[in-house]
Amino acid sequence: MSFNRLLPRPGEVTAEQLGGHLDLGSRAPEGRPYVVANMVETLDGRAAIEGDTRGLGGPGDRELFHQLRASADALIAGAGTVRVERYGPAVKNDDLRAARERNGLDPVQPVVIVSARLLLPSDLPLLQDPDSRVIVATAADHELEGVAADVSYERTGDDLGLLLARLRSEHGVRSLLCEGGPTLLSHLLAARLVDELFVSIAPKVAGGGDEPTITQGPALPEPTAAELVWLLERDGELFGRWRLRY
Repeated sequence: MSFNRLLPRPGEVTAEQLGGHLDLGSRAPEGRPYVVANMVETLDGRAAIEGDTRGLGGPGDRELFHQLRASADALIAGAGTVRVERYGPAVKNDDLRAARERNGLDPVQPVVIVSARLLLPSDLPLLQDPDSRVIVATAADHELEGVAADVSYERTGDDLGLLLARLRSEHGVRSLLCEGGPTLLSHLLAARLVDELFVSIAPKVAGGGDEPTITQGPALPEPTAAELVWLLERDGELFGRWRLRY
């Protein structure tokens, strides 16, 4: 199904057409990957319901989500997000593997998990998949036990700049998709390491409570400006792409 493109030029566009024009790796700055973040929120700004994002977005959000995965060398997520959402292999079907190959990317997408204390359950589907490649960024000096995935470690502590530099130099990552959670995104933004932000706005209202917004952490010293690249709509859900200006 297609999306209604509202900006910059009204018309119809498919997720495949959008994915075919992203070319994220070509935008990589010197010494680190080009970083894009993909988040979903409700109309009242909540980024999760009962701690989980999976019930927020509709089919359009999921299509764009998979196209972004098909367009980035690797993805990165915080340990809390990986635990709550029970991460499995990043690319789950042959169509997306083929799309990655058309984009010149490894069909097996590396997953970078940021876990300072290495608190990851070994029974995660991702860690039990022998075909998956996982890079764990941690301050811990031990390793995970009882896992089937190909797991390597970057002992970078909380230095996200160093982590991104190593992903580029040691793992060949030129484009990196951040899937949250809000705490990891906040730290990346504070370090000025996010180049683009994709936000889906679900036509739902979650109400009050303690659910986070798409960022959860200290306020930035000053707001970061962003340029709208495009705005789409499908079934009342909005999808925006912004390029950050530091």
